[in-house]
Amino acid sequence: MPNSQRAANRTVPNTDSNSIPWLTISIGLAALFMAVLDSFIVVVAGPSIAADLGASAGAVQWVLAGYQLSYAVFIITATRLADLHGRKRMLLLGVALFTLSSIACALAPTAGSLIAARVVQGFGAALMVPQVFAYVTVLVPAARRHSVYGVLGIVMGLATIGGQLIGGLLIAADLFGSGWRLVFWVNVPIGLVICCLAARFVPETDRDATRGLDLPGVGALSAALSLLVLPLIQGQQAGWPLWTWACFAGSAVGFGAFVVIERRSERRGGDPLVPLTLFRQRSFALGIVLVLALYALIYSYYLALSVTMQQGLGLSALGAGLVYLPAAVAFFVFSLVAGRTIPKYGRRVLEVGAVIMASGYLATGLLLVSGPRITPLLVIPTLVWQSVGGGLVITPALNTVLSRVRPESAGVASGALSTAQQCGGALGVAVVGAIFFGSFHPTTGDPVAAAGHAFAAASFATFVIAVLAAVLVFLLPQRPAAST
Repeated sequence: MPNSQRAANRTVPNTDSNSIPWLTISIGLAALFMAVLDSFIVVVAGPSIAADLGASAGAVQWVLAGYQLSYAVFIITATRLADLHGRKRMLLLGVALFTLSSIACALAPTAGSLIAARVVQGFGAALMVPQVFAYVTVLVPAARRHSVYGVLGIVMGLATIGGQLIGGLLIAADLFGSGWRLVFWVNVPIGLVICCLAARFVPETDRDATRGLDLPGVGALSAALSLLVLPLIQGQQAGWPLWTWACFAGSAVGFGAFVVIERRSERRGGDPLVPLTLFRQRSFALGIVLVLALYALIYSYYLALSVTMQQGLGLSALGAGLVYLPAAVAFFVFSLVAGRTIPKYGRRVLEVGAVIMASGYLATGLLLVSGPRITPLLVIPTLVWQSVGGGLVITPALNTVLSRVRPESAGVASGALSTAQQCGGALGVAVVGAIFFGSFHPTTGDPVAAAGHAFAAASFATFVIAVLAAVLVFLLPQRPAAST
């Protein structure tokens, strides 16, 4: 059966009107915001978790990374499970699993139990996220999709930029003496509301019994991603021992085996987990690398900034979070600007944003090496400048990449992009984190001076990644394709 016919059999048809089902879309966006937020909200809670649970630096790193690892490894498989069992069912299962694991995180008595709960939480996020993208394609008329993708980009960007601020506010609130545990408790009422609303207002998609799960593809891809992300997460902390390089080599073999398996499946008329024809589209192939680069710089830079503010300058979690507030506002405003200007100016908006963002990282590094001691007031202006560029390039990037993807491939394409986000975050933390922590020695002298030196090094490293992202933006098609 042709893919287009299969898609018609298993999805709710697009409406012919120009109306957008905002209630349904908003429910999905709330789930997406929660999933992305939990990649970042825990960053600012790291010192509190370490102090309360007596966790080592490596254990705290795994509290952050366990979520990221399971999220990245499972998300593409989750898109196929939705094809088999229905998108609403997978969305509800993901929200329920995410909510229950958040309770386990909040009640965790040890670092080990917290890490285990975070891994399960990542599985829940992987089940939720691709369904949101797919519902946009299924339910939103083609002529209005760019508007929804613009809102979707704003939601993801605000969850990314605002995660540290929200985390700082929650920890400072310390309701009922909960401390850092509140960053997990907050998911529970939100998750329950999403479950109730989704059960009532989100339509189910038809299951496609003619398709299989492609277990060889699942196994090869899961192994390849695990062998890639694991050393990226743990390698810097461990000093890059031999096993990390063996994992990288094994990952390359795993990805090679995955390509062979998928090509063989396509030749036999089967159902590959990831149709390799997606990567023949220039916008999608470039877009995957662009998303990887953008999230590599965002995740690593805000981790370095959080450590700088708390361990270098001695700010509280709330104080560190407030440093992000002006940048978050700038990101939101210029995300709205991007949504209004992209239809008229196309790729040029992303180009301007990429150049501004890269110049912001360069300006921060140059400012810090020119002599002044680092303070929040010193770096806030350049953080705002970075976020002006980020709002213009990060928000519309998803629509630019997904606009040329056929509706029946929307789920797997969004899953691949979400995987790139998580892998990019791990890669950024590994590379920029190695540079930052290799330069940050607060116990051997003046911690403020050490923080300024290390953050300057991180800024220059991030600038290099931002330049790569800018080059990729200039290679994208001039305008998104008209959705069909």
